[in-house]
Parts: sequence; structure tokens; C-alpha cells
Amino acid sequence: MPVEEIDTLVVGAGQAGIAASEHLGKNAVPHLLLEKNRVAEAWRSGRWDSLVANGPAWHDRFPNLDFEGEDPDGFPTKERVADYLADYAKMVGAPIRTGVEVLKAERVEGRGLFRVETSDGLIEARNIVAATGAFQHPVIPPILPEDVAIKQLHSFHYRNPEELPEGAVLIVGAGSSGTQIADELRRAGREVYLSVGPHERPPRVYRGRDFVWWLGVLGLWDIEAPGPGTEHVTIAVSGAYGGKTIDFRRLAGEGLNLVGMTQDYRDGVLTFAHDLEENLAKGDASYLAMLDAADAYVARTGIELPEEPQARAAWPDPDCLTHPIRQLDLAAAGVTSVIWATGFRQDFDWLKVDAFDKAGKPLHQRGVSSEPGIYFLGLPWQSRRGSTFIWGVWHDAKHVADHIATQRKYLEYRGPGERAS
Repeated sequence: MPVEEIDTLVVGAGQAGIAASEHLGKNAVPHLLLEKNRVAEAWRSGRWDSLVANGPAWHDRFPNLDFEGEDPDGFPTKERVADYLADYAKMVGAPIRTGVEVLKAERVEGRGLFRVETSDGLIEARNIVAATGAFQHPVIPPILPEDVAIKQLHSFHYRNPEELPEGAVLIVGAGSSGTQIADELRRAGREVYLSVGPHERPPRVYRGRDFVWWLGVLGLWDIEAPGPGTEHVTIAVSGAYGGKTIDFRRLAGEGLNLVGMTQDYRDGVLTFAHDLEENLAKGDASYLAMLDAADAYVARTGIELPEEPQARAAWPDPDCLTHPIRQLDLAAAGVTSVIWATGFRQDFDWLKVDAFDKAGKPLHQRGVSSEPGIYFLGLPWQSRRGSTFIWGVWHDAKHVADHIATQRKYLEYRGPGERAS
């Protein structure tokens, strides 16, 4: 079988790969996108049925295409987001080849290119853009043994309440995914326990503006790195049910059982850390800090936005906070399912190049790898806070594509002795 040749190979056809294709095309860089599934597959099959975007349609999109037919302040469904990405790929003419998995890529010494093994044959490329995103492999901590007679699944594989066995559900992780799933199950009549760790809790809307707007005008989308000690702090925000501020005290008042971080399991009993009160207090502090920053912005700029004093009203402490649950006998509590909303790990095992640290984390500057010809897109905090969002990855992709185009110009240069007379 002949070896296919291409200047730049983009691995992945989600939002990162599509953004890369647009900018590579504008720079006239010959390229190809390989996707082992369908375009935007993670949005279609890697999410629960009722998922909607966490940001409003006017904001969480590529700059050159609106969500046609959607309320700009609404939150598109997961299928609508997937269709939007597929439509955008067609609009920019992205050369996508689906159903092709990249198995291995390594440098060919002395030739300035990489040899890529795929499920559809060999490809040689001068550049590789790893656009496989931030959510590759679900992570389940080794707390609950696999042989326990309880259904265990990651939030990535959760679909709807009907697919779970009858009984109570424990959800470990109270970021956006864990909290939304917990609320859905509670609304479906399930007894739900939610294990809450450190988190930030922004207002969904304050003074008539969505929190994504406040992050923009306050310059918080452009923060280049998380603050000390906040690298693993999740954000509890939701577009579900029209978009509401997540308030754990309110959810507990509506019937949700809050517990601290899940620590240990022994003889049918789970033990939780004594940190629920502290975690809620820090989440409240982040919420109030954003309200303070927003109020200061209004005072400084004179912009006319309605005051909202009720936003600072606090729900009463629920019983599960004043009398915290330290241990939970799963059988006695009727728990038949555990959902782990515990994040993901990245996997670049297919990329056999010197571009990673000892922990396997990519070494890069704004997506430009320490290994010449290797690029990354869709990494958390790749250049700033907004890097994993649709609009954020678009800007990162422009930087990467411009770098590739610049390198091509250098390679095309001919010195005085090489120029035709």
C-alpha cells in the first residue's frame, strides 16, 4: 500500500480539530483531519441525554457562525452543539476523514517528518496537531472494589435515570457534571447523595448578565494559569432547566443529601472527609467575590445594570451540613448505583516523541510543542482560562496554525546561492 503524504495531520475532529482546520486553510497549509468516530462524537455519545451547553448560545460558539434558530441567551442541547460543529466543519471545508484511528506516530530521522500508522494505512506528515481534547479517558479512583454488588459508572457513561437500577444513588464529584446529574436524579424521585469537594460557584446570571459576560469584562477569561492550590478545583455551573445558579444549600433543602469528599470503603461502608462545611464555604466565597467584582465594575464604569440585592441572600444550612454524614452503609441506605464524576485523563501514548514530562503531560508553549513539528490543541489552560471552550480553542488554533505557516515560510526560503539566476 502506498504511503500517503500530507504537510499537516490533525488528529481529532472535535471543536479543536475543526478550529485548526479553519486556520490552516486560511494559511493555505495542506492538511488532513483524522477522526476515529464521527465529527463531534463526544457531544453525541459521551454525554447524558439531557445535557445542554454550560454557556449561552451567543457566547459558546465559533466567532464566524451563530447558533441559527436558537435563543441567544438559551443553552443548546448536546445534539444541537454536535450538529453546529458538523455544520461549521462543512462551512470551512475541513478535509475530514472519519472512521480512521491513529495508532502510532513517530519521527523519521533525517527526513524532517513523522510516520503515522492508522487503521487505514500509513501517512507521512511534516507536522502533527494533537487535537484530541481534554476529556479522553474517564478516571475512576480505586476506592470502591469492582466486585461490590453495586452498579458503578463514570459520568461519561451515564445517560438517564431509567438506565440505573432502582434505589438510591451516590454521585462522587460536584462540578458541573456531577451536580447536574444529581439534580436530574433527585427530580426523577431518586434518593441522592452528592459527595462535594473543593469548587468554585459562580452566579449563572447577575444584574442581568450571564457569568460568561462578567468573566469577559472583568478579564478573567484571559487568566493564563489557575491560582495556587486551585488546579483541581471544579466549577459548579449549569445551563440546565433554563440556566440556574447552583446553590448546594438550596439543592439540599429540596432533598439532596450532601456529604464530604469520598475517602475510603470498608465492609460495605463508605467514609467521607470532614470537609463539607469548608468546601461549601469556599464555594460561597467564590460566588460572593464575583458579585463584589461585578458591583465594583458597575461603579467604576457607570454602566446601567439593575441592582440585585437578593442575590446575596443565603439559604439556611441544611441538616446534612449541621449534622454531617461521616459514614454511609451502602446497603442500609439502599444505594444501588455510584456515579463517578471524577474527571478525565489525557492519553498521548500513540505519540512516540519527546514532547512530554515524566508524568506524560505535554511540554508546550501555547500549543507549540518542545518537539519541532508537534502541536497540541484543546488542552486545559493551554493559553488561558478559556482554552477548552469552543471560542477559546478557536483563538488557540489560530496561534498554532500561524506558527505552522511561519515555519513553512522559513523552509521555503532559498539563500543567495540557491536562487535561480
